[in-house]
Amino acid sequence: MRLLHVITSLQTGGAETLVVNMMPRFRELGHEVGVVVFNGQQTALMERLERECQECKIYKLGESYYNPWYIMKLWHIMRQYDIVHTHNSSPQLFAAIANQFCRKKLVTTEHSTNNRKREQGGVLRLIDKWMYRHYHKVICISEIAENTLIGYLGGTASNICTINNGVDVDAFHNATPLENLNYGRFSVVMVAGFREAKDQDTLIRAISRLPKESYELWLVGDGVRRSELKSLVNDLKLDGQVRFYGLRTDVANILKAADVVVMSSHWEGLSLSNIEGMSVGKPFIASDVKGLHEITEGSGLLFPHGDDKALADLIRQLHDNQQLYKQVAEACYEKARLFDISKMVEKYNELYKEVDDKT
Repeated sequence: MRLLHVITSLQTGGAETLVVNMMPRFRELGHEVGVVVFNGQQTALMERLERECQECKIYKLGESYYNPWYIMKLWHIMRQYDIVHTHNSSPQLFAAIANQFCRKKLVTTEHSTNNRKREQGGVLRLIDKWMYRHYHKVICISEIAENTLIGYLGGTASNICTINNGVDVDAFHNATPLENLNYGRFSVVMVAGFREAKDQDTLIRAISRLPKESYELWLVGDGVRRSELKSLVNDLKLDGQVRFYGLRTDVANILKAADVVVMSSHWEGLSLSNIEGMSVGKPFIASDVKGLHEITEGSGLLFPHGDDKALADLIRQLHDNQQLYKQVAEACYEKARLFDISKMVEKYNELYKEVDDKT
């Protein structure tokens, strides 16, 4: 089959990483693959895709995310493929409009349980209902994401299903720890964009409750909230205890070097960082919110949303209790193996065949 994936950009993020991880695997299955990127800025993920899947054709449409002219460009590109698979809001809508003129098989992945459109509702909800009806399959990355979407659209939909996200578990588990990161303190790491869905604030406040000489925090990522987080660190006088490592291509090596992995969020779909953090064989702690609860429960540790004291207590327990540390780490790794990317790609491939067979 000829498969085309459409996404807003290849900046660092869960959906973006997922697309880059999948393309070489679809090529190995014999498919012809292409990726449309609305904002074609050269990034580390773009370079990785070019390096690891040289047969993948990359279409860079421009430098913005919502340019209506992309609809015409999409139409010309989509005509060359059998199945068009979109990610993120603007590609979902623009591809649905473009497809009125080329009638290709449309698939999309819903990566979250919430977004600004759903919060505003009204006309945007009507547009979404029209848009989703024009997709042959809408893939949600978790059951909670599926239930939330169905509730938002108002009723059941036969074209909605769930395929859990996956990561290359072995690659993370066997990664070499990055040297010269740890300064002799118990290190906590969070890998996530600095954006509204994430809650680095609670983690920073939790670290402020722990002895400075014994604990440190690494924040990997970047985004619009960077200045706010920097200000919070300054206000709490945590300079030297909280380190900002920016966007990285060696995330697995950083995770492997840390003592504990944390994901503090306001909401999630199914966090790839959640699974990556559990894959390295370290204890994983997460906010008890939709999208994190389902994966973490029964293996990692959960703390009430926004409760920095409870989070600090869990970090301290893992520091003080080696038996608990080992038990949680082993359970996290075993849970992560259920979400290996090979299982996800197999399910996507079966879905593509099902869609392609339909007249």
